[in-house]
Formats: sequence, structure tokens, C-alpha cells
Amino acid sequence: MAAPPAEPRPRRPRRSPQRWAPYLFIAPFFALFAVFGLFPLLFSIWLSLHQWEAASGLAAMRWVGLENYVFAITDPWFRKSLWNTLWFAIVSGVPQHLVALPLAFFIHTTLKRSRNLVVGAYFVPYITSSVAIALIFSTLFSKDFGVINALLGVLQPGSAPIDWLGDARFAKPAVAFVVFWRYLGWNLVLYLSALQVIDHSLYEAATLDGASRWQQFRHITLPLLRPMMFFAITLTIIGNLQLFEEPFILIDADSGVASSVMTTAMFMYRMAFSDGDFGTASAVSWLLFLVIAALSWGNSRLFGRHGASDVGR
Repeated sequence: MAAPPAEPRPRRPRRSPQRWAPYLFIAPFFALFAVFGLFPLLFSIWLSLHQWEAASGLAAMRWVGLENYVFAITDPWFRKSLWNTLWFAIVSGVPQHLVALPLAFFIHTTLKRSRNLVVGAYFVPYITSSVAIALIFSTLFSKDFGVINALLGVLQPGSAPIDWLGDARFAKPAVAFVVFWRYLGWNLVLYLSALQVIDHSLYEAATLDGASRWQQFRHITLPLLRPMMFFAITLTIIGNLQLFEEPFILIDADSGVASSVMTTAMFMYRMAFSDGDFGTASAVSWLLFLVIAALSWGNSRLFGRHGASDVGR
């Protein structure tokens, strides 16, 4: 008797190429991020534990452990640069928000037709090239032909011209003013965008109850702007602690004033590209990251849900 024919084995379904299409579309992003984002980040951590000169090649890397961090912490120039950085962050960062917040409230409540024109004028410095800003303020702060000294001469006839960019007493305030002027418009736009989403009926009800403009600003605007204040101040902390362009371009690196405005980012740059010590420069970058992380955490505690009491109280 003949055996029954064998049943055909079920064939495994082939995966449709369409299932792999999303991964193929996002693969370029992950490839670029791995090469230009993740790899430099991990390599800088590894490099901070070595002593290395780039001209000698990778074979010249020598393991030193935490010596680069110890050297950076005990270096007086690093501490001076960190103090200068914190000074710029306070002197130029705090006034940005003290001016931008009430100015945004004034523009939002008073200006109607010319609002976009005024906001655009304040925002122009933020998108202007750093080199162009340096050239403008180098002319304005010029000792012999600057407009600022000319105005001071009119107000105080016979007064000696001030060397704004050549005297350590005036160089730091001059650079801080440029940073304040440049980033004021950015914070103004942030606060103005947050003000535009606040329900206008709250102000109408407060007006009917007899609340003044200051009381509305204090008890309505400030509490509702708390998330945007946290966001804007966090960006200011990160940006000001990484300050590099303005003091680097405005102040001559070979002058005696350069040390008085040297920020941590400038110290890291000189350590890497002037001294050729890329290991210590990488260690400095991670120390600066820890400082930024600590201050950002403190800011989150201040403006977070479990932080200080309500702003409007």
C-alpha cells in the first residue's frame, strides 16, 4: 500500500521591505550623531585621563588618570578664569532678565501696531555676527575716537578719555555690557511669547476688582511666567558659562588686559591650541560641565514644582 503524500511544509513569511523603511530613513541621523556627537563626547572623556599632544599622533597618548583634573583645580589661572566666568554670568545675565521681563510686559500690554517692529529691533543683535558686533563696539569703545568717550567729554568737559578695552578696570564692564546688549532681545522674545498665551480674561477680571498694573504683573504675570523663567534662566546659565566670542574678539590676547576677561572657555582654548595640552583642556571642559550642571540643578530647584514658594506671593 502506497504511503500518503507528505504535506508541504509551511513557508516562513518573508519580511516586507516596508518594515525596514523607517529604520533606513532614520539611519543617517544616528550615523551622523554617532560620528560627530557621541564619539567626540566619549573621546573627550577618555582624553581627559591622558596626556596627549595632537601633533604626536594617537600612539603618544599616556595614561595619567585624574592628574589632569587635579592640575586644573589647583591651577590659579583656572580658578581666575572660573571667577571671571561667574562674574560675567551674574553681571550680564541677571540684568538681562530684570530688563527683558518688564519690557516684554510693557510691549505686550501697551504696543499694538508697532509691536513686531520693536521686538525685531531688539532681536537683531542676537542674530548679528559676533565679528560685526566686535568691530562696532571696538569703534564705540575706542580711546581716542570712540563715540562713548566723545559723549563723556561733552558731559564732563576736560575729562581724560577712558581706555575701555585697554584698562582692566573697564574691560570687564565693557564686555559685560556687550553680552547684555546682545542677548537681551532673545530673552525678550521668550517672555513675550509666553505672555501671549496668558488668558486675557484674567487681566480683565483683575481690572474690575481694582488691581493696578503692578498688582496684575506681580500676582498674574509672574506666577504664570514661571515655566518660561526657568527655561530662559537655564539657557542664560548655559550660555554665559560658555562665554567665549565677545571677550576673545574684543580684547587683544597679547595685551595685559586679556587675563582680566579670560573665561573658562578661553582658558580651555588656550590650553589646547596654544599649549598643546589637549588632555587638560578636556578635563577643564568636564569641570565646566559639572559647574553648569550644578547651577542648572539649583535653578530647577528654585523654579521647579518642589522649589521655592510661588513667585506671585
